[in-house]
Amino acid sequence: MTMLKKITGSEHVNRDLILLLCIGGFYSLSIALSNTFVNVYLWKQSGRFQDLALYNLAIVVLQPLTFILAGRLAKKIDRIIVLRLGVSFLAVFFMAVLMVGSNARHYLLLLGALLGIGYGFYWLAFNVLTFEITEPETRDFFNGFLGILTSAAGMIGPIAAGYIISSLAKWKGYTLIFAISLALFLVAVALSFLLKRRPANGKYALLRIVKERKNNKDWRLITNAHFFQGLREGIFVFIISVFVYMATGSEWALGKFGFVNSLTSFIAYYIVSRIIKPSYRKTAILCGGLLLYAALFLIVFDLSYGRLMLYAAAIAIGYPVLLVPYSSLTFDVIGRSWESGEMRIEYIVVRELFLNSGRIVSIVAFLLTITLFNEKIGIPALMLVLGAGHAFIYFCVRPIGLKGKRSNEGEDVVIHRNLTNKEGGSPA
Repeated sequence: MTMLKKITGSEHVNRDLILLLCIGGFYSLSIALSNTFVNVYLWKQSGRFQDLALYNLAIVVLQPLTFILAGRLAKKIDRIIVLRLGVSFLAVFFMAVLMVGSNARHYLLLLGALLGIGYGFYWLAFNVLTFEITEPETRDFFNGFLGILTSAAGMIGPIAAGYIISSLAKWKGYTLIFAISLALFLVAVALSFLLKRRPANGKYALLRIVKERKNNKDWRLITNAHFFQGLREGIFVFIISVFVYMATGSEWALGKFGFVNSLTSFIAYYIVSRIIKPSYRKTAILCGGLLLYAALFLIVFDLSYGRLMLYAAAIAIGYPVLLVPYSSLTFDVIGRSWESGEMRIEYIVVRELFLNSGRIVSIVAFLLTITLFNEKIGIPALMLVLGAGHAFIYFCVRPIGLKGKRSNEGEDVVIHRNLTNKEGGSPA
């Protein structure tokens, strides 16, 4: 305990907090290593955008459905079991990828479903456990250290995986990376058995929080904003990584793309989190959304590796400018909403439903586009339409007024998941 106090500056840090940080760190590293390349792995097998779209559609359909179930379980059984289910399904996903190997293209829906289920269970449980395990005295340490782990993984994972995959013949590099990711998740599963059991109680009132949109204008507006956020994320999470590979034919080049994006993002998040004040939130959301949309014009008409690298840097700046104030605004709205302390799980689940609804619409629109139109014309046009999703966030949040007393319990609602997918990265 004395050593922990020296490291953290707080004597309140307990074993469960350290274990949860370790689990989050292993998760981040595993995802950073592998998921940047899963879509390219599938693309190299089939060469069809339709297959990638179906795989990602399975993810974004099963993820919110699992969130609904996980929310119910989080109020009925031990939260640790929900977390263990999530990590276990993610481990099973990588087992399945290793087992089917070069035949993965024949099991796209199954693989996508496994990943979506894993994400749903894991993130619901991780968010709830974060709220319960951390205290006001330790929350800053937890947030900061988890951010460091996630950022480090985001920088190291893609470039290391890209180098390994490009250095080994045929599919050997992919097999090794997926095996390492599996091992990391198995370690996370083992660590979850060391967490103290946390029995649950309370009524699960999901439909009541959905209906709250009729009573609470700000809650309706912020959920609408998450739908528009999902419109861009639906296809951009997989199409950018494929574009990088198409432009270069190299996984090493994709790894460098991920490194530049993560490094720039790390610096931008550090700066933005310190300079954007509450009074400038909406202005920052507008500027971030416009920058993300403007970045599209770097690549939609001329797809070269140099332009893609500029795009990586541009969105790495745009996302922090948008998401830092947007995340704060989201949880301010939740914190001031009806029974936000008791119903925090339901609010997070409903937010997830709207976010993934946007992603589903996005991918379905993509499937229709490549079916009805020429890909070379249809895909860029669709990107320009759906890519405006983040810019529309501003028009949803602009009327939101945050006057009045904040719920004390709602103030402690914490979520450590990024409100976005990294473009060309993981659909987490």
